[in-house]
Amino acid sequence: MGKRKVSNPLALAVLALLAEKPMHPYEMSSTLRERAKEQSIKLNYGSLYSVVESLVRHKLIDVQETVRDGRRPERTVYAITDPGRIELVDWMSELLAVPVKEYLQFEAALSLMAVLSPDVVVRLLEVRRMRLDAEIAATEGVLATMTERGMPYLWTIEVDYTQALRRAEREFVHATIERLVKAEMPEIRAWRRAHEFADGVPSEADWGRAVRELPESDINWRLE
Repeated sequence: MGKRKVSNPLALAVLALLAEKPMHPYEMSSTLRERAKEQSIKLNYGSLYSVVESLVRHKLIDVQETVRDGRRPERTVYAITDPGRIELVDWMSELLAVPVKEYLQFEAALSLMAVLSPDVVVRLLEVRRMRLDAEIAATEGVLATMTERGMPYLWTIEVDYTQALRRAEREFVHATIERLVKAEMPEIRAWRRAHEFADGVPSEADWGRAVRELPESDINWRLE
């Protein structure tokens, strides 16, 4: 898998639209919004123009014509090129088939959450769980509206995927809260104790002191 000339997901959406028919940028934007694609692809008009220019520069799309509708400004209509069609199919195939490591902000926060006390983390995760509940409920409403309007499942599958991720995250957050509250793991007890010793974020010495207080039978790991 070589590095792509254009890697913005919005560029992929533009190629997919132009594979249907030639369009000008305003039509691209309105079509994406009509299909609720802004839920899964970051979309604004300025970035759309930048993406279009980049695709033209790399000969993946080309100007087909310039049109004027009444007294409105001229609009440039773009069409996909043969290399653009090849790129579209190849790019889509890669995205669907090959898992990639995505550096999520929540994942980063989890990896560093020991800088806060367990009690604070529990409170923050409870807030996150409530927000996830609200997002899941709101998206259920969106899906219901789409279904009522007769929108095919194929057009909303990415929303279904997002719901699955949110539900999985909610379950993970719920399980993590329970794990921290019960504090059955020795490392969680050491974590709480380190914060009791610390004036703010625990130092290496605070962690070492907290670990040394654990019964020898509880320690199956060591801080180097």
